[in-house]
Amino acid sequence: MVRIKDLELGEFPLLLAPMEDVSDPPFRFLCKEHGCDMLYTEFISVEGLIRDAEKSIQKLDIYDSERPIGIQIFGAELDSMLQATDIVVEAKPELLDINYGCPVKKVVCKEAGAGILKDIPKMIRLTEAVVKRSTIPVTVKTRLGWDDQSKHIVEVAERLQDIGIAAISIHARTRSQMYKGEADWTLVGEVKNNSRMRIPVFGNGDIDSPEKAKLYKERYGVDGIMIGRASIGYPWIFREIKHYLATGSLLPGPTIAERVEAARRHLAHSIVWKGEKLGVQEMRRHYTNYFRSLEGIKHFRAFLVTESDPAVLYDILEQIGNHYAPQFLEPV
Repeated sequence: MVRIKDLELGEFPLLLAPMEDVSDPPFRFLCKEHGCDMLYTEFISVEGLIRDAEKSIQKLDIYDSERPIGIQIFGAELDSMLQATDIVVEAKPELLDINYGCPVKKVVCKEAGAGILKDIPKMIRLTEAVVKRSTIPVTVKTRLGWDDQSKHIVEVAERLQDIGIAAISIHARTRSQMYKGEADWTLVGEVKNNSRMRIPVFGNGDIDSPEKAKLYKERYGVDGIMIGRASIGYPWIFREIKHYLATGSLLPGPTIAERVEAARRHLAHSIVWKGEKLGVQEMRRHYTNYFRSLEGIKHFRAFLVTESDPAVLYDILEQIGNHYAPQFLEPV
């Protein structure tokens, strides 16, 4: 049984990676429904939180149906991190996660996210202060290092454990790689198999199939897997991995009807949570993934990404179902 402090997550938990503009409540709801064991919010700027920025505050929204859930923050200033810790604890998630892995320039240039990988002593100081301040478990998500010359994750993981974090998730790339090239899990395995490590170690990066999840589980011995991009528009990946690990057989993929229904429910929840205008707009980034590889889908997608009337959008989704159902009587 994998535990983060007193939180039990099962024998081999699957975690949803925190993804900006993706891991919101409407999307998390679908992932949870299809077998995700641990959810995370989008990452939240501590500066936005302590200044009551509307977008940052809204990201604190969590629901009982999503539990267990972690709220992820990023920042680089001690006072701001501590104030944000108090705000997160008050929101009552199961844990607080610190992002030391985001590679985008606007975050890194402020020495936050993966930017702190150039200053490991500062990373340790900030984390220790948050751990001491927080009344809930604190976890960390990070990368192998800043670049190929600074992949010190084995030592860094030890030091973070020693100052009190309850689990670590490691994206198997450096910041310099961004999301390019193949993720190298070798060092993730070294962290997990380090005899000094006592906390759960979760691997992240390039897990896009049940077969790969099983292979990496067995090859690197991690306690669980965090899945990001492969879940976008495809929440079924969680149930498929779980079934394969349990039985050794592959589940059929979702039917056209399941794809349409998931997109419809995602849109409906998005409108409820964000309001009609923003809910419709922000849903547009998801349609390509829900209907990927369907021949001729560009015709329908052109309407999905330009239409603003929810009623029309629901009708277009129904048209997609009716159009493709005769072609795909079996799952796609």
